[in-house]
Formats: sequence, C-alpha cells, structure tokens
Amino acid sequence: MKSPAPLTLELNGVRLEPLGPQHAEGLLAAAQDGELWNLRITSVPAPNEVDAYIDKALEMRPTRLAFAVVDVASGAVIGSTSYHDILPELGRIEIGYTWYAKSRQRSHVNTTCKLLLMTHAFEKLGAALVGLRTDNFNHASQAAIERLGARKDGVLRHHALRRDGTVRDTVMYSITAGEWPEIKAQLRYRLERHGKA
Repeated sequence: MKSPAPLTLELNGVRLEPLGPQHAEGLLAAAQDGELWNLRITSVPAPNEVDAYIDKALEMRPTRLAFAVVDVASGAVIGSTSYHDILPELGRIEIGYTWYAKSRQRSHVNTTCKLLLMTHAFEKLGAALVGLRTDNFNHASQAAIERLGARKDGVLRHHALRRDGTVRDTVMYSITAGEWPEIKAQLRYRLERHGKA
C-alpha cells in the first residue's frame, strides 16, 4: 500500500482539505455548534485548544493525515476527519478523529466523507483493510460505523485515555478490500436516496 500524501477530495458539496492553521477559526466555529468539546467521548477541541489540536495533527504525520471538512457552498469548516495508524507495510489504514458540527450530524456529510476516504484508500492507495474505532460509550458513533457496513472486530479493554482522565474501552471495526465493492455500492445507494449522488 502507498502512504497517503496530502490531497483534496470533493463530492456532494463536501470537500476534504489537508488540515492546517488556516482552518483554526472555522474549526472553532464548527466545535461551538453544539459545544462538542463537552462530550467526554469525543476528541473535539475546546475553544482554547484549537491551535494545539491542529499542531498535534501536523506533528503526527506520516502516521496521521488530518483533513478539514468544508461545506463547498459556504466555504465553512464543518468538522474534521483523518487517516491514522497508517501501516503501509501491512496495507492497513484507519479512518478516525472524526467529528462534525452538531447541525451537520445525521446528514449526508459522514457518508460522503467515508465514501471519499475509503474510495481513495482502497482504489488509489491499495489498502487491504480500512479500520475504524470508537469509544465503547459512543453509541451514536458505533451505529454510524455499523451503518457503513463495517464489521465489528472486537473491543480493546482499558485501551486509551479520555479527555476527562478516565480510561476507555475501544470498539474496533474494519472493512476489507474484498468487502469494499458491495459497501461502496450501498453507500452510493444511500446517498442517491437522499438526492446526494
């Protein structure tokens, strides 16, 4: 598998741009839509943490490639997502660090972003497997991942620190290259039903 290089992807009025300092103000506005940093099960930056959030994402390259999620029509930043835990020698890449402004949740945005990122991972980078993970108490995220068609691999117990200092269990999911064509067809079908394909 090839390592992902910074790139821009666009579909259905949603653009993924490599995250950088120029997105700080927009990222702050997106996080304030729902005060998402108050959720203990997400990695959304608080107002005073946005610059550090972006700096950390950039420091993590090449094992993480973070994106700003942008609404094409307005130019507004509406969230963030990343490729991470990139292991070219294994053909494995994960998609995570994903969050959207509250007003964009339960819309076509997440399906569109996942379609863009998984298409690029499987069809351009040559990934054998795309992984996804979430907090064991983030039931909305688990449901969203399962709606994508990912299979639950299991739970890593006592796996990572939450922002409040407690330790979470991590629920792991994955999609293999062999499963991708059917999942891609299903994602496109879902977007067509919502008038977004």
